[in-house]
Amino acid sequence: MSVSMLTEGWDANTVTHILGIRAFGTQLLCEQVVGRALRRASYDTNPDGLFEPEYAEVLGVPFTFLATTGKGKVRARKPVLVVRSLPERSNLRIEFPRVVGYRFEMPKERIEATFDERSILELSTRDVPTKTELDPIVGEMKLLDLPLREHRLNTVAFAIAKRTLDNYFRDPEGQAKPWLFPQLVTISRRWIDECVEPYLGDGAFPQMLLLAEWSHAAAEKIHRAITNATKGERRLVPTLRAYDSIGSTDDVYFETTKTTYDTTKSHVNRVAQDSGWETELAAKLEDMPEVVSYVKNQGLNLKIPYSYEGRAANYVPDFLIQIRDRHSTGDDDLLTLLLEVSGEAKKEKQAKVAAANDLWIPAVNNWGGLGRGAFLEVTHMENAADLIRSRYLGPVVAGR
Repeated sequence: MSVSMLTEGWDANTVTHILGIRAFGTQLLCEQVVGRALRRASYDTNPDGLFEPEYAEVLGVPFTFLATTGKGKVRARKPVLVVRSLPERSNLRIEFPRVVGYRFEMPKERIEATFDERSILELSTRDVPTKTELDPIVGEMKLLDLPLREHRLNTVAFAIAKRTLDNYFRDPEGQAKPWLFPQLVTISRRWIDECVEPYLGDGAFPQMLLLAEWSHAAAEKIHRAITNATKGERRLVPTLRAYDSIGSTDDVYFETTKTTYDTTKSHVNRVAQDSGWETELAAKLEDMPEVVSYVKNQGLNLKIPYSYEGRAANYVPDFLIQIRDRHSTGDDDLLTLLLEVSGEAKKEKQAKVAAANDLWIPAVNNWGGLGRGAFLEVTHMENAADLIRSRYLGPVVAGR
């Protein structure tokens, strides 16, 4: 280890031995050298939910970390397994786009919105207090409130329309499309009338939508309503990462100490088990003749961008599966299925699933660069194979 490794911030999570071959003049330098071995090699937890201890051998560095007595129990390291793609299975390779956002390509200059139960936004003072009491040490108590009620609803509709335009309606160069603003104002006002005012909680009022958190949530719901109204039309397209825009199973390589399942239908040699259902699902997929290939979404960097309550985030689906569905004409015309196994019914989970169904899949299919895609959420593992077959492998229905 050279001094340049310290000054350049050199780091690795596979350091097992450090050997000092020169004099160390200060305790600080000793600490810095020993610190190169502090990165954990594995973040897998034991049955108690704790990290297993990891050790590095340090020789020739005169550094005492802590004054101790006695000897601690040194546990044997778990065997480290390599999870990687296999060149000999390149025929099972799966590609996917690296999407960083969504935008509309407008075939015409008129936009529409279809509102449903997912478009409803319930405002409540429990989430955003609108009043507070200021009780000074000396003097009378004061009641402070947000001066929002004085704004007209048209002002609220304008603000939401602007947020929607800025967030979602831009050309490939990132420029907004101001000529769509009047239509967005009309849609925003209709959304307030139909999806906000009838569902106001105690003490809540529509002008609370002027707050940044709520205005982002409003823009997101309106955008999804517009997406729903334009299904089947070539409008919503993905914004791909500027570099390395196409990912694939070629890139998978990592080490794990977790239990693994050896694969035969995957480009990747193993499925690492974070919980019991991953290996159970992998076994089901191996037994399905309709499944051509699959991979667990680990080490792929496949993410679905979405927003929740004004906060941008990324959602990581569980598996990618390529199947011969009822529309397939051959092995070069497969359906790539994003599969999510879920047992929770949280609001943010609903936002993730909605982003996959209403944004990512329509955008990627409209783009058309990597064939057809679909998304499926499975809530009961024992029904996974039957659900896949009934949804995608049944007889072709006229008009579908």
